[in-house]
This record gives sequence, C-alpha cells and structure tokens, in this order.
Amino acid sequence: MPNTIVEIHVPLVAAQGVAEDEYAFPWIDDVQDFLADLGEQGDVREYDDGEEYGDVYVFFLTGTREEGLLDVASRVATLDGVPTGTFAMITDDEAEEFGMGRRVNLPLSAGT
Repeated sequence: MPNTIVEIHVPLVAAQGVAEDEYAFPWIDDVQDFLADLGEQGDVREYDDGEEYGDVYVFFLTGTREEGLLDVASRVATLDGVPTGTFAMITDDEAEEFGMGRRVNLPLSAGT
C-alpha cells in the first residue's frame, strides 16, 4: 500500500529586505529547521530533501495520516517569511513526478 506524501509548494520568492549579497531565500532554511524539529518530536517526517522545481520550492512530508500532514503544511505556510501562495499536493510514494494529486490551498481555513 502506498504511503501518503504531502508536497508543500512554496513560491520561490526572495525574502523582503534581503541585501543583494545575502541569501535571497532564508525562509527555506527556516522551513527545513521547523520540519527537522517536528521530525524529532513525532510521526511527521520529511520524505525527501526539499528542492527547487520551476518557480516553486517543494518540501515533502510523510509519516502520518493526511489530516496531520496537511496541518503541518498549513503551519509551514504561516511561518514568518514564507511567501503567500503556498499550496499542498496530496500524493503518494508511487507518483511518477511532482504535482500529481489533489491540490489544497494553504493555510487551511477552519472546517477544511
């Protein structure tokens, strides 16, 4: 049986106020730190390393039920500095490529 994967697609937008000689996407490190901390605390873990894919940066979550993964994805979307327009794709470990599955806009609203 395939494992559920939630891909978090974050628009690859430079952080505001970053000087030309500084790393333009510090929010990537912030999200990776957040996910690493979660991985040490419970079932949610990164399925694979995040990577740039076209005009987004994609993070991959697995380890628990879809609802729990979407909750974490929603929390990622609301971290300081994470660009608006973040969304999740619900897929599994048998998908042939990124972005295959059901799209969920983030952050989740009440009742979603």
